Amino acid sequence: MTQIYLVRHGEPDYEPIDSRGLPGTAADSAPLSAVGMKQAEELADLLGGIRATYLVSSPFTRALHSAAIIGHRLALGVKVDYDLRDWLPDKTGRWRSITDVHAAQAEFEAYDGEWPEGVERPWEPLSQVRERARAALARHTASTDGPVLAITHATVIRALTGEKATVHGGHEYYRYDPANDG
Repeated sequence: MTQIYLVRHGEPDYEPIDSRGLPGTAADSAPLSAVGMKQAEELADLLGGIRATYLVSSPFTRALHSAAIIGHRLALGVKVDYDLRDWLPDKTGRWRSITDVHAAQAEFEAYDGEWPEGVERPWEPLSQVRERARAALARHTASTDGPVLAITHATVIRALTGEKATVHGGHEYYRYDPANDG
């Protein structure tokens, strides 16, 4: 079994996106705020003792920015895996504003992360997030024996651990066992 530390990216700075009036998925290019950069530095110091041998990140800028800081401080290269990306509030990519995201999140929570019986919704169900995240972790844990740091997002962490309240710059311990992947 491989030890995996699921790390939520630091606090993002959406001001560069919002001030330009960029829609929907452009938010995925938001960098870290000054607070978020400090969170990533503190996480690197905190996680240094686990002697991670591998670092993989979501492709979204806020996660990559966190991974770059942590990887630099821990002398680890950063691998990127698209399947560690954040939850999609609209799989078509057509959402335009934070209001749209909040509406999708409210419905997601109302249905406890899964589509109602027989009704497909535009948002990504928790079971699909879990499936793609497990596949990503399986790919990356296959090439290392040591602990793995996975820089990702709150909903991915929730899908894998059940933890609903991982804060920016927080982490959850996760033990991945490919023999019992279910």
